[in-house]
Amino acid sequence: MSRDVETQPRTYQHGPDSVPHDGIPRGRIERFTWDASSLYPGTTRTVHVFVPAQYDPAEPAALMVFQDGGLYLDPGLDMRAGTVFDNLIAEGAMPVTIGVFVDPGQPGNRNAEYDPADSPYGEFLLHEILPAVRERFGLAITDDPDQRAICGGSSGGNCAFTVAWEHPDAFRRVLAFVASFAQIPGGNPYPSLIRSTPAKPLRVFLQANRFDLNHDEPELNWYSNNLLVDAALAERGYDHRLVLGDGGHSPNHGGVILPDAMRWLWRP
Repeated sequence: MSRDVETQPRTYQHGPDSVPHDGIPRGRIERFTWDASSLYPGTTRTVHVFVPAQYDPAEPAALMVFQDGGLYLDPGLDMRAGTVFDNLIAEGAMPVTIGVFVDPGQPGNRNAEYDPADSPYGEFLLHEILPAVRERFGLAITDDPDQRAICGGSSGGNCAFTVAWEHPDAFRRVLAFVASFAQIPGGNPYPSLIRSTPAKPLRVFLQANRFDLNHDEPELNWYSNNLLVDAALAERGYDHRLVLGDGGHSPNHGGVILPDAMRWLWRP
């Protein structure tokens, strides 16, 4: 392998679980605008709700919440979560799951919502967004935290971890792609917190890229901060997995492995 290949981010190709197939039932997507937040006043955002074709209102569905929601649903981008939901639910690799895809507040409130380790974003989801989803669409969603997951990438990834860390009574499955733990104001608290806090009932999937931001620097290193969080989870005996790619600060590798990440996250 040439030196140029070794030192450049790699681009990965999607597999069959990330493309639509004939004969696979397709879920529907609803949407609404939320501009009535008391926790983030003055913001407005779009929320997309994915309802699987197999959804039965007599059976409360599992739940998965995504930050930067629109980026996960766009079939022309890397994540293609709606297609992955369709394929994996039909396969039986994940439960019938309502997906709630929440965009960051506008104008420009993404980092204020996602990055702080003491952010009220979890309260925002639990007391504003999810009640609105239930009320607007009449959806039956489980309250079982073992059947509720949260996902995000970059700042949305550490946000997902923070929400589950602070609210394990509401979310116990975490999927974080190239998480920006390095960007948390005041420094990344999680390696120390994980080691010093009684273990919480979380299942955590982390994905990191070798050429993430500052990957060869001693400070603000996105790559090494993900490794430090995973090491702490390992030391405390968490149900966890870390998958490493050779990409940059990009959703490409995360999107390509999303189907297998979901299989791991939703395994019994």
